[in-house]
Amino acid sequence: MLKLMLAGSVTGLAVALPGCGGGSGAGAGAFPVAGTNGPSTAGSPTGAPPPASQGVTAQKISSFTISVLPDTQFYPRYASEKMGELYQKLYSGIDPKYDNPFKTQTQWIAQNARLLKMPFTMHLGDIVDQSWYYTSEGSSPWSASTDLVGNGQIGNGQVTKEWELASQAMQVLEAARCPYSICAGNHDVGAIDSDMQWGPDWGVGVTGFANNDGYQDGGSHRVGLFEPYLQVFPTERAKRQATFGGRHSSGFHEYHVFEAEGNRFLVLSMSWRASDDAIGWANQVIQANKTTPVILVNHQLVGIGSDGKTAADTAYSNYMWDKLIKDNDQIFMAVSGHYHGSCTSTKKNSRGNDVHLMVVDYQMAYMGGNGLMRMFEFDLTNRKIIASSFSPWVPLKPAATLNEFDAAWLSDSNQSFALDMDFVKRFASFNPDFSVPDGSSDSNLTDVAKKLILTNYSQPPQKAAALPSGPDDYPKVDNTLAHWRFFNAAAAEGDLFPYQPGQQIQDVSPGGKNPVSVNTWAGQSGDLVWSKSHHPLSAAPGSLRFLNATKTRFSYFTTDANSALNVETFAKGYTIEAFVYIDAGFDATKNGWMGILYRLGARSNLPGFASDDGDCALMFAFSNLMEFQWEVAPVNQATNLTCWSGGVSAGQWLHVAIVNDPAASYATTMYVEGAPVLRNNTNMQGIQYVAPTQQLAIGCGQWAGNMSTGFLGSIGEIRIVGVPLTSDKWLTARAS
Repeated sequence: MLKLMLAGSVTGLAVALPGCGGGSGAGAGAFPVAGTNGPSTAGSPTGAPPPASQGVTAQKISSFTISVLPDTQFYPRYASEKMGELYQKLYSGIDPKYDNPFKTQTQWIAQNARLLKMPFTMHLGDIVDQSWYYTSEGSSPWSASTDLVGNGQIGNGQVTKEWELASQAMQVLEAARCPYSICAGNHDVGAIDSDMQWGPDWGVGVTGFANNDGYQDGGSHRVGLFEPYLQVFPTERAKRQATFGGRHSSGFHEYHVFEAEGNRFLVLSMSWRASDDAIGWANQVIQANKTTPVILVNHQLVGIGSDGKTAADTAYSNYMWDKLIKDNDQIFMAVSGHYHGSCTSTKKNSRGNDVHLMVVDYQMAYMGGNGLMRMFEFDLTNRKIIASSFSPWVPLKPAATLNEFDAAWLSDSNQSFALDMDFVKRFASFNPDFSVPDGSSDSNLTDVAKKLILTNYSQPPQKAAALPSGPDDYPKVDNTLAHWRFFNAAAAEGDLFPYQPGQQIQDVSPGGKNPVSVNTWAGQSGDLVWSKSHHPLSAAPGSLRFLNATKTRFSYFTTDANSALNVETFAKGYTIEAFVYIDAGFDATKNGWMGILYRLGARSNLPGFASDDGDCALMFAFSNLMEFQWEVAPVNQATNLTCWSGGVSAGQWLHVAIVNDPAASYATTMYVEGAPVLRNNTNMQGIQYVAPTQQLAIGCGQWAGNMSTGFLGSIGEIRIVGVPLTSDKWLTARAS
């Protein structure tokens, strides 16, 4: 049934909708109904709105919507030729008009904005991922004469530069006369001709804040730099939008005023690292529009806890609260990206009124975000702001590519929710004339959007997972080089690991030739503790907890000095699996880049590598951004290649598999909980080693020959196989 519903999804019935301005430009074309390949028997989204949801008042509703584009950075990066045009190759059956998620998002907005009463779109920054490739790839800046829609580049999928791909996506809105705000994130600024790719992150590990470090707009580190953002999205381009109000002199911050349901609203969009002068400008803008409610957009503002859904103050959010938000009663909500996940918090401003602070950023979700975006419905009649998160890209994917990780509409409480908002009462102090007009809709617009997304689309079924029947219920496979199971069936929960140098974890692979021994020189008793906790799909009925680990305190295990693993180059490919638990107390400043599995020895000792490169030839680590990193120096190459996961939440068991396949040009794919990540790599033939006596280390990293940053969490099992394995042979599968 699923195959029938989704096969050929982009070639079937299309819905004709005018653009925001009623024009016939590219944005007013046809958008495929989700999951169809022929005439639909379901109601067309262009027809009457769906019936009101159960429990919703039958009164006509006065409402409008705003769309939000969170951190699109990976879409243009991985749609670019430099990174292998991954979306186009992975989803080759999609109409080129929708061949990456960014273009699909703006096409969907342009073609449904009228139906959804959507007068405005907000981009949250990090438009691209690596802005400096703009000049190194020889791209030309955007200009008024560059009609990327009219000359066919929107549809042919041939333009490969990140900035050009991003420009194409946003020009869809311009062609449809759908106004938007844009802002520069940290990935969009200050990289060209500079030793800085991005400025330091104010929100990570910063206890105090002073806005004088030179990285804000106009600061000493950015004066004279070529800024692609200002070339691609110059002020002249912004001025062409009917809502445009003005920009700060730096060109990095702007505001727009739009009208909806007979009322005016102002969007104040602040780019990365707004200077004190820019904040002063923002205050002046608000004062010049004294009766207008304000939505603040800031690339980085509120942070997110390690669970991916709990809001956390940052040094910069506190600074912006004090300098801009708390004393401007007109600011009733602020939306930001940058931090991975989705969360909402509410604070009282100096007048005692609520300000809703929201973060939404899906870049670390499956497939670089999987086209997920946010929509806010402002239901004036029922006094609510309704937030919805969904992907117009997922329903367009070819049926054969869909899996249980594809979600077209998110239902978790931090993704789809409603906030109470009595608009008239909230705005009374500065706009006593704010009014709620007679409604014109029979149902809320969120229901209309949901039908647009889900018509003729079914969520792929979850795969049934078989739990292990016992400790031996897992596939035994040929070419297993080592298999370490970090559990002790005889130990009680919390028992200490015998903490003497040389205590071993046995290799349970056939022959058992590669045990690992504990190193205690940088740790203390109590750092290694037995536990009954384990991943539900791991047949090992326990794990070993690595506690108290930092950059200077750690306990770890190493192979023997004469182990064959130390010199294994993996000519037939490999499958590396690990069951790991990231401790809920993970702190990026203390635990970022903690090592899971390393091959020791600085790769600067390998032929052709830079002398100042202190990294190793094999690094399986967990980054300060809570990503899994697999980085190796392939054989016969003087370079390092990397696979990255998306950001994951601490406090949960995770299965990670890294599969290298010689039959696919040594393509390496990382899987987290069975989901293939987007940021993989090819031409990763084998793995180099520095010297036969340089061992493998488990539970700690190394840089420049010095051990550093121990693993904080638990390890259940690690298995190394000298060939690529399909998922039915992984440790998450069963023996029969």
